[in-house]
This record gives sequence, structure tokens and C-alpha cells, in this order.
Amino acid sequence: MASKDTICIQGGWQPKSGEPRILPIYQSTTFKYGDSDHMGRLFDLEEEGYFYSRLQNPTCDTVASKICELEGGVAAMLTSSGQAATFLSIFNICGAGDHVVSSATIYGGSSNLFTVTLKKLGIDFTLVDPDASEEELAKVFRPNTKAVFAETISNPALVVLDIEKFARLAHSHGVPLIIDNTFATPINCRPFEWGADIVVHSTTKYMDGHAATIGGCIVDSGNFDWNAHADKYPGLTTPDESYHGLVYTERFGKAAYITKATAQLMRDLGSCQSPMNAFLLNLGLETLHLRVPRHCSNAQKVAEYLEKREEVAWVNYPGLPGNKYYELAQKYMPNGTSGVISFGLKGGRETCVRFMDSLKLGAIVTHVADARTSVLHPASHTHRQLSDEQLVEAGVQPDLIRFSVGIEGIEDILADIDQAMAAAK
Repeated sequence: MASKDTICIQGGWQPKSGEPRILPIYQSTTFKYGDSDHMGRLFDLEEEGYFYSRLQNPTCDTVASKICELEGGVAAMLTSSGQAATFLSIFNICGAGDHVVSSATIYGGSSNLFTVTLKKLGIDFTLVDPDASEEELAKVFRPNTKAVFAETISNPALVVLDIEKFARLAHSHGVPLIIDNTFATPINCRPFEWGADIVVHSTTKYMDGHAATIGGCIVDSGNFDWNAHADKYPGLTTPDESYHGLVYTERFGKAAYITKATAQLMRDLGSCQSPMNAFLLNLGLETLHLRVPRHCSNAQKVAEYLEKREEVAWVNYPGLPGNKYYELAQKYMPNGTSGVISFGLKGGRETCVRFMDSLKLGAIVTHVADARTSVLHPASHTHRQLSDEQLVEAGVQPDLIRFSVGIEGIEDILADIDQAMAAAK
């Protein structure tokens, strides 16, 4: 197997003699075939090929295969956004009357998706403290539980998940563990190696790395035995009448989950990634192995700097030896976690806002995890729909500043923090 560095650069697209060295953009909605029977076999999933870019496109599939290889999976599918990837990862195996166990300390958008929108579709979620004991967590499982969902590193609370603990819990109840690996990326952590079954990404973040494209990805490890729990997952293990009674697990084996997500959900919901966005995402992936270590190195220095400042009330970064999640971070991500830090300033919320408004290099943006240093106040922005009680459950304090450290010169980043703190007094 090639190293992750080599996969980032050369994974996916393998040009033959005389073909373009760079991944082409197949900017076409449709693909021509010489006879009707050939097209019919494609529509019946009897043969592989391209016929409509809502379902599959060569540029998108090539980039998906690169991400799949980076994660060590068997199949992957790009989506229009990270939010779409999260939704489809759940909806592919859950329907009205089903239940999902999820970590409470997840991205606010995911929390809203689970507790508001998917609730309207009849899927019930129980949000749990990821630090709770296995005995406590086991109590929330129900006969109709179909999945467990969590984030490798939560956004913005920076809780490091004990992946093995959650994998044991999920598997002991006959359900897959779905992990959002956006912040860690496969450069720092590959959840499949610790027992996770499905990984989702907001490729908008570090994978793209340049705030140029919105996108998402779902990767399947191929390790979960759907047939062993066939009664829980009839969508995968019983005939799909919309494809003439095809049974996904019988026809596609380890690729059953992704094939169903593509052939059924993408067909019906259409949340596909554009070829142009996939092309730009691939350019970001080619330097992912270089950028992630720089993000982590800069973030470590910023966190250590903040710890020494009198103006700072608290600092949360898993790379700090005194951090609550330091040991878990060393276990699952020994080479670094991410470039995101959370901290609070003495003086509370108003002081934090003044600090953010005074930054010159760091910009106040909704985005996080790209090459440029950016800052956000989750309680006022990404998590503003949550109640105070829900904010605490999600690990978001009113004074929490989410500071996404970029790959600029570290001395410039520190100087910007210094002048902004002076201005915030």
C-alpha cells in the first residue's frame, strides 16, 4: 500500500499512455452509448458505467476513490456538502420509527439536522455525553437503534472521541459506528483502524483547504456485516423493487452500503457534487499531507502562547499535556489533532467579541479549517439556534472563541493575537 503522502498526490487518477496527466473535468450531464441495451443494463445496475452525472461522474468518482484510499475503505461517494454526507449516511439505513445514538458534542448543524429535521422524518435521536461510561451509554440503546454517530474531534468543543469504546458499544448492539472525521482528516486519524464502520467528511474544510468549494464524502469500510443483522437493515438485505428486486448485499457485497446510497438516495435526492468542485477538491487533497502538519504545528504554538497570557481564562487544545483529552489524542492522533483551538478571555463574552473585532490577520468567518487563520464565536454564530442548556451539552460556553489556526507564518499569527488582546482591554 502506498503512503498517505503518495495517495494524496497520485491516488485516484491513473492516466494511461497519452491521457491527461491532471485529472480532467468531465463537465457533462450525460454520456453517450451506441445501443439501447447497453444503457438499459446501466440503469438496472447490471453493468458499471456512466449515464447521468447526478448518480455518477468520472471526475467525482476519481476524487471519491482517492479519499476512500486515504481512509482505507472499500467504497466512497462524494456529496454536495458535508451536511448532505451526514444526512445520507444516516438516511441510507434509517427510516421512520428508527433510533440513533449520537454524541452530544457534535457540530451544531449536525445537531439541528438530527433533532429537528430528521425528527420530522420519524427518526429519533438520543444525544449522549461521549465521556460517559460504557455502562451508562449502553442504557440508551433500544431494539430499534440502527446506528451510532460521533465526531473524531468535536466541533467546536474539541472533545476527542474514544473510538474503540464507541465501536464496542455499537457492535455489541448490532449497529454500525459512523464517524465524522472532518477535523482530524485521514492524515492524523483513520477511524476504520479503531473499529469505525462508516466515515463522513465535510471536504469543505481541510481537504479542500482553500475555502474554494463546498462538498462532502461518505466512506464505507466494508467491515460491517449487514446480513448478520438483516432484520435491522431491510433496505440493504431485502429486494429493492425500484431495481427489479435487486438485493444490495447479494449483488454488491462489501460495497452494498455505498451502492445503495448512490443508486437510491442520490437518484432520488440529488445532492451530488459538481465535477468542477470535485476537481478543485482534488487540488486541495494533493497538499493535504503537507498542510495538516503545519496547521497542527502552528496551533500547538498558539495554544502554548495563550496558556501564558494573563488575559486568557482558559484554553482547550488536545495537544496540551494538561488537556482533558491529551491521552486519548496521543492514542488516536499521535501526530497531531487539528489546527482548531477554543479558548475564552477574562471579561466574558463582550471582551471576546472585542478581541475578535480587533484581529487583522485572523478573519471573522463562518468557515473553519482552511489555509487562512479564522475566528468565530459559536454561541453567536454556528450554535445560535441552541438553548443555553443545549450549548452546555454541546460543550460550548458563552465565551468560547473558536480559533482556526492557518498556515501563515507563526510569528505573524502570534503578533495579531497580541495586538487584538491589547485592543480588547
